[in-house]
Amino acid sequence: MKYSLKKDTHYTILKLEEKRLDSTIAPELKSEMLNLQAIGTTNLILDLSATQYADSSGLSALLTGNRAFGENGGCFVINGVSDFITKLLSISKLINVLNIAESEAQAIKFIPDEPSV
Repeated sequence: MKYSLKKDTHYTILKLEEKRLDSTIAPELKSEMLNLQAIGTTNLILDLSATQYADSSGLSALLTGNRAFGENGGCFVINGVSDFITKLLSISKLINVLNIAESEAQAIKFIPDEPSV
């Protein structure tokens, strides 16, 4: 899986550099997100701007991130969502469950200024 990380004081941005978020990528993405959470990342922004396609495994990875960061009072936001993935999120009724932003700047606005205690 190709990706890059950008760390800030209150959040980390994981940019997925894959065209497809499917069963070949999803387990690695889940693992990386859980590793980030385990080492103390409280808030994660997942940048999907390079990703055009997702399947049910990809949706499962998004839900894993949402649960992992939400359970500990953190925030999980996805941005750069393609039209195809937006339709998939809408059909699966996840569009209202996940924090979705159009841009990185908008995603950052979801992140609280102070970490949760």
